[in-house]
Amino acid sequence: MATVQAVLGNLTPTERGILTAINTGASSLSFVGSGFIVLCYLLFKELRKFSFKLVFFLALSDMFCSFFSIIGDPSKGFFCYAQGYTTHFFCVASFLWTTTIAFTLHRTVVRHKTDVEDLEPMFHLYVWGTSVVMTVIRSIGNDHGHIRRLGTWCWAQSGRTGKAVHFISFYAPLWWAILFNGITYFQVIRMLNNATRMLAGMSERVYQSDARPDAKALNRWGYYPLILIGSWFFGTINRIHDLIEPGHKIFWLSVLEVGMAALMGLFNSIAYGLNSSVRRAIYERLDLLPESCRRWFPKSWKPRGQQEESELVSLKIQEQR
Repeated sequence: MATVQAVLGNLTPTERGILTAINTGASSLSFVGSGFIVLCYLLFKELRKFSFKLVFFLALSDMFCSFFSIIGDPSKGFFCYAQGYTTHFFCVASFLWTTTIAFTLHRTVVRHKTDVEDLEPMFHLYVWGTSVVMTVIRSIGNDHGHIRRLGTWCWAQSGRTGKAVHFISFYAPLWWAILFNGITYFQVIRMLNNATRMLAGMSERVYQSDARPDAKALNRWGYYPLILIGSWFFGTINRIHDLIEPGHKIFWLSVLEVGMAALMGLFNSIAYGLNSSVRRAIYERLDLLPESCRRWFPKSWKPRGQQEESELVSLKIQEQR
């Protein structure tokens, strides 16, 4: 991953080996988690809704980001540069897809628009186009002669110009995405909280029977912005420290940076992908398995009649229109 490429300089061979092992292990977990969501989308036709299609592209970006992070650089030359470019491209695309999910939820719940599916071409242009631009910008000020000294990792930025470009091409869009997601989900949660209070005043019975699924959804949505913050907080601190003191690496901070950043795909797959629709689709196919195998799956995966948790849109909001 791009963050590993940035922290391996000025470390001992032992420390580099530890960071590489942490990155490989964490990235493998992310690859498995995001790959599972991609596989569910391809296998289960009932999941191929527009809302989950956005989650699919998020998981796909995470999967490729993790994959290219795992393979490192077993050779020199063209493959080395290609690995660095693809890693940066898909990592940027990953957190940009989270902003499209937040935008879709906000446009549907807060603005009561029903045209979000028509915006899919714009989403692709925005995500893939921005990722390409950021990847091209990243090549500015890059010292390719520094690659050989780092060994198994490509495309490390050296010098203040390269590090500044790294901030512009990666951390600037990252923290913009965090800010956008935070504001968007705050407005969505406030909107649904107001709607819940209105329904509670209209009917205590409705409040008791219907409020719980929405409360669960609200709690989950509130965690979404924290995924990016948790994944890249230590990386941001480490990059700032590297700008101030380029010759001094803090090993424990590098460990936290590499480990948390590499786990972003796993966090996204759990939060965005492993929702009630996915669990239901899996559980419905467990009837083909013997009862002894089904016992190992959580009871919460079992469908509860016709009631289901909405992926992106609260049904209550629709009822109020």
